[in-house]
Order: sequence, then structure tokens, then C-alpha cells
Amino acid sequence: MLRDHINAKMEVDLAFLKSAKGLLKMSEMVCVFVAFVRYAVASRPPYIAATCMEFFITLGFFLLYLLKLNKIFTLFFWPLIDVFNSFFAAALMCILSLVAVSTYTVKATLSGGIVGFVAAALWSLDGYIHFKKIKFNNPRTSPEAQTGYN
Repeated sequence: MLRDHINAKMEVDLAFLKSAKGLLKMSEMVCVFVAFVRYAVASRPPYIAATCMEFFITLGFFLLYLLKLNKIFTLFFWPLIDVFNSFFAAALMCILSLVAVSTYTVKATLSGGIVGFVAAALWSLDGYIHFKKIKFNNPRTSPEAQTGYN
């Protein structure tokens, strides 16, 4: 019964793919995936783990908005959680990239660090834009408060 209710309401938001928020999320995933590949080539397990974790978290938020799951699971205020994740990911990737660039022995680590800085900048921009669009005095059922990218 619950399964039918969730399946009936789940739909794909194709407008999200063309929105600035969707394009930003895709860019973040591409950058962090490139950094992941570069760290994998350099055989740096701590860097690999951190970039892989951030890739899957960003993919989770991407799918959350793409499949409109944020409208089904209304227990959390998803836009604010996304803002916190964006700023945390930016800080983590900035620190990781700084360490990678300053202690590299293989050029793949250096290039992974540089791409990591680009990903950190994208996450910072994402968090800033998303935070500016959040309206804390709206009811939780308003479409603007739930989608976060309109």
C-alpha cells in the first residue's frame, strides 16, 4: 500500500536538469569524479575515499531533486541540509586539495588537487546560491521552500 503511494507520486523533474541548480550539481559531480580518477591513478587511498564519499552524497542530492523525492520525504528541510552539505563538502575538498597540492609526489595527485579546488569553488557557489533562495518564514508545504531551485 505504501509502495503504491510512493510510486504514484514519484516523477522525474526534467526542468531540474536544465536549471542552474541541476547544472551546478552535475558540474560538481563531474569535477569530483575527475579528482577521484586522478587520485586513483596516483594510488592515494585517503583522497580516493573522501572524493568517492562526496561524489555519492552529491549524487544523492541530485537524485533527490531529480525524482522529486524531497516532496515525498518532508520530514527534513532538504534545502537547508543541501546548503550545509555544500559548505561542508567545499571545506573538506579545499583542505584535501591543499594537502594534495602541497605534498604531491605524483603529478596525478597535483592535477587531482587542482580539480578538487574547482569542485570546492562549485560547492561554495552552490551553497551560497541555495542559501540566498531559502525563505525561512514560508510554510513547509510551499513549492519554493521544498524545491529550493525555483
